[in-house]
Amino acid sequence: MSTVHRVRAVRPTADGELLRAPGGYAVAVSGDRITAVGPYERVRAEAGEHARVREWDGVLAPGRYEPEAAAYLEAMYHPDPREAAELGTEPLTGAALAALEMTDTRWGHSARRGVQRLLAAGTTALSGPFTRPAVRTAVERSGIRVLPAARPMTLTVPGPADFAVFAEDGGALVTVLGGRLVFRRR
Repeated sequence: MSTVHRVRAVRPTADGELLRAPGGYAVAVSGDRITAVGPYERVRAEAGEHARVREWDGVLAPGRYEPEAAAYLEAMYHPDPREAAELGTEPLTGAALAALEMTDTRWGHSARRGVQRLLAAGTTALSGPFTRPAVRTAVERSGIRVLPAARPMTLTVPGPADFAVFAEDGGALVTVLGGRLVFRRR
């Protein structure tokens, strides 16, 4: 089944111009690939009557690339919400991190919370490599792409369905990896 993501505008490249049309713009996805990008009415017609339509009040664009992901996930501890009273809610580094007893399990849980923060920021690709096995496993299971170096992120047909929809405040409303909705702002 195809999904049509209807938005106010589309930015096909990270630094490209906004594309708008009366009635909105859209990106169609089938499986893990983008199948169409264009004015909503045309994309909707091409996707067929059985396509699911999701409407977002934002700008759809390639997701962010995070070049400092290895440091963010392997040199910081992302506290569990149940630890907020004791550790706070922001990532811990330096002496605060050194004071914790960090096991492989704890690193894995921290990495999953860190990946969730990245997805909430609209990140769809990041740098590696990851040396901690628990962190590497968390990243692999998330579906987020690990790229060896920064590459221009673009929305292309039939490119990978990895993108985010950003609100006016710049924050991500949704993040999509491989055609799957992996983050949605509440």
